[in-house]
Amino acid sequence: MEISVPLRHELKYYISAVEYEVLRRVLAHTLNRDPNGDENNEYHIRSLYFDTIYNDAILDKINGVRTRDKYRIRIYNFSDRRIRMECKTKLGSLISKRSLEIPKLLAEQLIARDPTGLEQTHSGLLRDIYREMKLNLLRPVVLVDYIREAYTHPAEEVRITFDKQLRTGLRSTDLFNPYVPTVSPFSNEETILEVKYNRVLPPYIRDLLCTYVRQACNSAISKYVWCRTYERFE
Repeated sequence: MEISVPLRHELKYYISAVEYEVLRRVLAHTLNRDPNGDENNEYHIRSLYFDTIYNDAILDKINGVRTRDKYRIRIYNFSDRRIRMECKTKLGSLISKRSLEIPKLLAEQLIARDPTGLEQTHSGLLRDIYREMKLNLLRPVVLVDYIREAYTHPAEEVRITFDKQLRTGLRSTDLFNPYVPTVSPFSNEETILEVKYNRVLPPYIRDLLCTYVRQACNSAISKYVWCRTYERFE
C-alpha cells in the first residue's frame, strides 16, 4: 500500500559531540525511543538515490529551487526484508513523502534502469518513476549510508533523530551488498540533528533544543548532496 505523509516541518542542525551526548541523554528521559532501534536505540539506513540525466535533483537543491523531488530506494540494517521506494518532496520550508514497499525483484529492475512493467501500475509513485525514467532518464546515482538514533513524541508527531557516521558508496549502486566500500564525505565526523513535526513544535521541546544546541538557526543540510558532491557528480 502506498503511504503519503502530509506536509511537515523539517529542521536540520550540525551538532558537536558534546551537544550530542548531552541532548541524547535529555531526550532519553523526555521522549519515546524509536521502536525500530536496537538496544542502543540505533539502526542502519542505506538509501540509493536516483537523479535524472540532467542532474535535476542535486542542481535544484544547490540552486535553492523551492519545489523539488528526490527519489530513492531505502533499506534498513542491510536487510532486503523491507524495501521501500520513496519520493521526498520539498515545498518551500515544508516536506512531504510518498512511500511504497516493493519486492526485491522490482528494486533490482529499477536499479538496472528498466521501467518495463510499470506502465499499468496502480501506484501514483511508480507511475511518476516510470515517467521520469522514460522522459528524463532517471537512474540510480549514489548510495548514502548512516546510523540513525531516533526519539518520538505524539504531540504534533514530533520526531527527533541523530544521524551519524555518514558514508557515500563511491559511485556504487549495489544496494543489497553490505560490503560495498564506503567513505565519509566529511573531513571531520559530523552528527546531524533533524527535527520533524506537523504544525507547531511543542514549546518544551523547542526550549530543550535552544538550551542544548548551540546553533540557533536551521541549516540547509542534505546528506544526499554531501555524498554526491564528494563523488564529483557529472
